[in-house]
Amino acid sequence: MKNTLKYTFLSALFLGFVACDVDNNLPEIKGEAESTIALSAGSADFSKYVAIGASFTAGFTDNALFKAGQENSFPNTLAKKFAMVGGGNFTQPLMNDNYGGLILAGNPVLHPVTGERLFDVRLTFNGEGPTSLSNVNPMAISTTDFALNNPTGPFNNVGVPGAKSTHFIAPGYGNLANFPAAANPYAVRVAGNTDASIIELAVSQSPTFFTLSEFGGNDVLGYAVSGGDGSSPITSTATFDFALGTVETALKATGAKGVVANLPYITSLPHFTTVPYAPLDPSNPSFGSQIPTLNNVFGAINGVFAALGVPERSIVFATDAASAVVIKDESLVYIGDQMTQAFLASPTFPPFVASFGLPTDDTTLQKVAGLLGAYYGQARQATADDLLVLPSKNVIGEINTDSVQFLMSQGLPQQLAGMFSVEGVSLPLEDKWVLVPSEQAEVQAATDAYNTSLKTMADANGYAFVDFKAILQEASTVGLEFGNYNMNTSLVTGGLVGLDGIHLTGRGYALMANKMLAAIDATYGSNFTIGKDGLAKPDNYPTNYSPTLQ
Repeated sequence: MKNTLKYTFLSALFLGFVACDVDNNLPEIKGEAESTIALSAGSADFSKYVAIGASFTAGFTDNALFKAGQENSFPNTLAKKFAMVGGGNFTQPLMNDNYGGLILAGNPVLHPVTGERLFDVRLTFNGEGPTSLSNVNPMAISTTDFALNNPTGPFNNVGVPGAKSTHFIAPGYGNLANFPAAANPYAVRVAGNTDASIIELAVSQSPTFFTLSEFGGNDVLGYAVSGGDGSSPITSTATFDFALGTVETALKATGAKGVVANLPYITSLPHFTTVPYAPLDPSNPSFGSQIPTLNNVFGAINGVFAALGVPERSIVFATDAASAVVIKDESLVYIGDQMTQAFLASPTFPPFVASFGLPTDDTTLQKVAGLLGAYYGQARQATADDLLVLPSKNVIGEINTDSVQFLMSQGLPQQLAGMFSVEGVSLPLEDKWVLVPSEQAEVQAATDAYNTSLKTMADANGYAFVDFKAILQEASTVGLEFGNYNMNTSLVTGGLVGLDGIHLTGRGYALMANKMLAAIDATYGSNFTIGKDGLAKPDNYPTNYSPTLQ
């Protein structure tokens, strides 16, 4: 197959997205009558508000942390409302620029294997879809150095992107000396390069009010975004409960009131719902012209599947409709060895091998049969129940050069090695690109367990509680009304979730703040939801940021 094989599912998805402002303006759903009711804090004291959490709390959006995003974080929005009823100053560890990303001692932090930047600049919208800001503005280079120019705390916002539940109680998580093994650069900027834990930084300020959000989110997110490949295991419920109990004890000792938010099912976010399971379009000549050859090859493999009693694994590409990608499903029983033996026992196997221009001596037959078993021993086509992670869009249809080199080392000529190395077509997509149903169930089960503990903690202490699980579910089905907008979880156009498909937009964070204000009203008798200017207005918050923003 040609190494130019491409698919146009994202082009179709983004068809017509030519304007920079992608707000989904709709007719007004309900008017916002100007209220004249004076605001009241009820029984809450907002004089010292501290926000505890991870990336949402920090204001992370469009795959980066940057000043404008931080200024539109939900805690900063809350603090502005709290200031109207006695709330004090609210400080954040602001980044140096609006490019986002981090550098270390003047240099980018690179992945030790791929060489890619670990903390890159933010994403922007180029008229077709999300792209790195550096592709649009080559001058966009991070100036935030977490070794040389960290701001001085303490900070009211101790949100740390990437923090898992155990990180909130871990000493040294913000100490540069522990990077990269046991420290987080964003925590370094919050902790001032000390050994104080995140929760210690929070309670040392003697807060009168707090928000606890996304606690446990990264404990499942890392597993999900890696396709459940095992590189980032889900935190056990027992470990999560220990970390939450430690945080609860620390907060109770302050006497502060607060809001606790639970976790959504992250698999409802566009990072997991945007790439279709069947993107292979026969009208694409690079793919369509290869369908007869592909079906001939997989016909032989499908015969073995049937003989081994697993006909449901058959792989067929349609000529009149889009076809599903081919994936490696590690939840399936591996039958590679049985496939190898079945090929060797078949009288049609030598002619099959000869059709590729290969010799049919015993050594070659053994090698080819073994390769086919190894490549397709856990293969099947994806279904609507599978979720492809957003980065897979850049992989599907590409030639996997590692596979080519391996097959060539096994004696296959380069052209034939390339033919069997097309990602998602002849080469099953690896586990890291796909969340199969069993992996989704693991994410859901852990989320449910965490949420049970979070609700128990909130109820036991009389804290306000926000059900973000239900809120995101509503957003992913019918959408959420916010002023004149109906915000949903569609990538780019939905208005709620930013360009990375995981973190909220500025307007999404404003909506999140309003949900918290409603919970505060219900628990502490404040009146933000009906008082004058008590809620954030959607038009004061963006859904995207200009590529020229510095």
